[in-house]
Amino acid sequence: MNVRKSLFAVLVAVALAGGLAYVFRAPLSVALVKRVAADRLAADALGGLPDGLHLGLCGAGSPFPDDKRAGPCTLVVAGSRLFVFDAGNASTRNIGRMGFDHGRIEAIFLTHFHSDHIDGLGELMLQRWVAGANAEPVPVLGPAGVEKVVAGIMQAYAQDQGYRVAHHGERTVPAGGFGGAARPFAPGPDGRAVLLKDADLEIVAFVVDHAPVDPSVGYRIRYKGRSVVLSGDTKKSAAVQREAKGADLLVHEALSAPLVGILNEAAVRAGRANLQKIFADIVDYHTSPEQAAEVARDAGVRYLLLNHIAPPLPLPGLEKAFLGGAPDVYRGPIRVGSDGDFVSLPAGTTEVKASRRF
Repeated sequence: MNVRKSLFAVLVAVALAGGLAYVFRAPLSVALVKRVAADRLAADALGGLPDGLHLGLCGAGSPFPDDKRAGPCTLVVAGSRLFVFDAGNASTRNIGRMGFDHGRIEAIFLTHFHSDHIDGLGELMLQRWVAGANAEPVPVLGPAGVEKVVAGIMQAYAQDQGYRVAHHGERTVPAGGFGGAARPFAPGPDGRAVLLKDADLEIVAFVVDHAPVDPSVGYRIRYKGRSVVLSGDTKKSAAVQREAKGADLLVHEALSAPLVGILNEAAVRAGRANLQKIFADIVDYHTSPEQAAEVARDAGVRYLLLNHIAPPLPLPGLEKAFLGGAPDVYRGPIRVGSDGDFVSLPAGTTEVKASRRF
């Protein structure tokens, strides 16, 4: 009965949108696609948000293959301004799935240059260019070394740029808007760098400990009294705790050593010495869920969202195992992030509203 009702509802919706005659002239799937395409291109996710600070996970995963979590990517909306932090492998597609216009991305910020944080950067720069006919490349901010990353991607995409301008024309895809413009920064003696500051918005980078990866940074974003801190990839860090003091939302990476240990044991049994060594090594430069909870508790944050989830959690019950004792350490709300998670911090309030965009 529920299936019949659902099918009837779809038919009624299509009939109201385009008329019953159209339904019978063309396949139902074509009619639905036309409606969805029209709705998607006309949608303005920014326009539907209250003034405030908003954060979406366009990638909540790690280098491990994970059906629920793509490579690291965080979308931040401050008022009507759109920023992206890290660009993992499905960043562009997930930003689109959340309903946001790539052409409106103002800047991209990188935490460090591990491959899983940059392997979607080329596609993201390309879509930002063509989606908005942008005449200037998108600024890509990062610590020293960002110049090499951007230059390499620009070189790899140079032929594609030529094809698209030749096909669509300079007016549709201005050649000057192609790709990204590297904007390296150097943290000061206090380990911090103020990257953007105006009356309403401030973005600060701060050094974290992801050795031997150096430099590696996290970010603090403040907008009209609301605040978000992104840990980046790091061991448990006093710098993250300092920057997260009193924050509304802490987005912190997390790795479960016991679950990775299961993979390590499997590698031993399979005789995969190289993987055994990798599984053993990765534990020492990441943060456990319990340690992230300690940072959230001691910083007094309102909400803890875990990302860069390692290892994958494909089965029911694994999220509880992943968290371990974290809920006993931090008594506030904790969420094990998945792609599409969205948190809103409306200006002028203390509300923290968690939802999903897809």
